[in-house]
Amino acid sequence: MLKRTLALAAGFALSLSSALSQAAEVLNVSAIPDEAPTELLRKFKPLGAYLEKELGMPVKFVPVADYAAVVEGLAANRVDLAWLGGFTFVQTRLKTGNAIPLVQREQDEKFTSKFISADPTVKSLQDLKGKTFAFGSVSSTSGSLMPRYFMLKDGIKPEEFFSRVAYSGAHDATVAWVQSGKVDAGVLNASVWDKLVAAGKVDTDKVKVFATTPTYYDYNWTVRGTLDPALTAKIKKAFLALDPAKPEHKAILDLQAASRFIETKPENYQGIEEAARAAGLLK
Repeated sequence: MLKRTLALAAGFALSLSSALSQAAEVLNVSAIPDEAPTELLRKFKPLGAYLEKELGMPVKFVPVADYAAVVEGLAANRVDLAWLGGFTFVQTRLKTGNAIPLVQREQDEKFTSKFISADPTVKSLQDLKGKTFAFGSVSSTSGSLMPRYFMLKDGIKPEEFFSRVAYSGAHDATVAWVQSGKVDAGVLNASVWDKLVAAGKVDTDKVKVFATTPTYYDYNWTVRGTLDPALTAKIKKAFLALDPAKPEHKAILDLQAASRFIETKPENYQGIEEAARAAGLLK
């Protein structure tokens, strides 16, 4: 009888602990720092206001110093919802076992990376042998992992092929490095490249795209697996309801560089996990 009572008490405590862990009075949202902090916050503000209205609860943006901090935040329940790259999602899923990818932009089904250089003699990667090269963050899907994976498939081992390999830390920083001549070439997210060009923040008379990777799955919005399922469903519904035909929604989508959001699933990122293992980035 005593054992049964203790078991029931333990079960109740576990249920209470689980309920408390799922509760969220404030939705804490974060994002991988693949752009300048001020830009990430600018992009998030209208989306955060929209989510507050749709969810009926406060929404707070939680900036982080690096990619690993987003993974840790989700794993420790300090972050409820996060904008992740494909590789960061794989890392989060492996660490937590239950992180849920909710939605992705349409272009994230067929994402690419752009190789750029300010050297007019560079027409292909082979022209960069013995020169300097920049990736973004070591944990970036589009700024490091997938370009490296495709290079390796073509027989190019970056640390042996280039005279120096550097990591700028962010896509916009990679462009700045190439434009200033700090490195001979670099690679970055195609979406950020297009945005910088459209905003006139890159001198296209000087810096050129000389190659583009094959397509792959990339970014998504992910929730921690311990979040209240009802809230998770409301978050997904809010993203899917964003309609480019509505001006106020289009403004949000434009900042996210999205035509619209569509559902996604863990299976979409198996290719990225395989690429990460092939590149020796996962054990």
